[in-house]
Amino acid sequence: MAGMATEEFGEGRSLEEVAKGQHLCQSGDALVELKSSEHIEDGTPSTSPPYWDSDDDDRGPKPSELYGKYTWKIYKFSQVGARELRSNAFEVGGYKWYILIYPQGFDGSNHLSLFLCVANHDKLLPGWSHFAQFTIAVVNKDPKKSKYSDTVHRFWNMEHDWGWKKFMELSKLMDGFTDTDTLVIKAQVQVIRDRADNLFRCLDTQYRRELIRVYLTNVEVICRHFTEKCRGKFMNLIEDKARWSSFRAFWLGMDQSSRCYMSREKTDAILKAIVKHFFIEKEVTSTLVMDAMYTGLKALKAHVKGKKIEGKYFEMEDSTVTFIRIEEETLALVDDLLPLLEKAALETSPSKDENGPQDHTKDVAAGKEFNKDSVEHDERRLTVLGCQTIEIFLLAHIFSKIEVTYQEAVSLKRKDELIREEDVAGLADIEQKMKCGALNEEKKSF
Repeated sequence: MAGMATEEFGEGRSLEEVAKGQHLCQSGDALVELKSSEHIEDGTPSTSPPYWDSDDDDRGPKPSELYGKYTWKIYKFSQVGARELRSNAFEVGGYKWYILIYPQGFDGSNHLSLFLCVANHDKLLPGWSHFAQFTIAVVNKDPKKSKYSDTVHRFWNMEHDWGWKKFMELSKLMDGFTDTDTLVIKAQVQVIRDRADNLFRCLDTQYRRELIRVYLTNVEVICRHFTEKCRGKFMNLIEDKARWSSFRAFWLGMDQSSRCYMSREKTDAILKAIVKHFFIEKEVTSTLVMDAMYTGLKALKAHVKGKKIEGKYFEMEDSTVTFIRIEEETLALVDDLLPLLEKAALETSPSKDENGPQDHTKDVAAGKEFNKDSVEHDERRLTVLGCQTIEIFLLAHIFSKIEVTYQEAVSLKRKDELIREEDVAGLADIEQKMKCGALNEEKKSF
């Protein structure tokens, strides 16, 4: 995969969005027929096993069975006079697709517009939808200069096409992109059929490795941003001496069984919350964040059990697993909440990997094999990021629940204080009235 994707995972856009409802995928008869060469490449998994790719869940088709490649060669590209042009349909993951381009730009913006579309969306059953991660490339005769963009999108009836209104400037096409007046467009499509409420591994092995090569740094940024935000929240609490003292008193005033109960959460609840935060609410446009959490959780489970997978131990560093204790259906804190909050405030942000990830996208574009050590390094880094992020997520989740209870207790205490103050004020008022009444009686007696 070439390293020309400057967007953070790419920024896709629906034709429905850019056209404000205008239907643009016309029938094939309305398109100019040009001589072109197209072929589908089967998604074949790598012969070498991935570093951390075992999964005991055999339900449904495997990622490699839902993955495919497609190449579209458009000859005599300079002679294209049509406003739009689409490829023949190709099948990946049980769905038919085609590539749609606007050779002169969608709205005259002097950019090549490029979209991936579901070919038979109007013939699918009502309510259909599916996620797909895809990469679109315009190939340069110098592979190092090829232009790639990636994104993930949930295709459905109202958004059955997704892509880039400004994929690349038209002026750049003459710089090696139309060799012998032929434009070559390549697509990699990964259909995702897993439930969107749990962590899952969804990418073909080789496709996943290509994405890691380009976007591991972006995953690091996302994970670091999340942990820094949590770290800041913990630090603000600790630095507020009065509030920290009050919170400590509240926590230590609870009985041991209550503290133990509040320091754990059902695994399914945590995983659903992680998916909601990182994949659904944030609309992360790459499944690599999901993949990092998936491999991180498996590594945490294996570390706890000392489990051997695919002939290797995942060698977790002593400092990697710091907060979580994994039980059968529960994730729990390994220690009391208070010292863990103090430790997290100072130490939990995933450190930037100074030795990587290395950008080997140029080697990939040139057809060179991945270096085994480099592949394992990036796989390990992705997994460590997942481990650290899951741990800080659990700590933040448990702290949030306890903080709500603490705030309720503070409010209740304040309410009781106000009632007592009102009672005291009321008694004082009564005493004053009684005193005044006694004085009046004395005056009458005179």
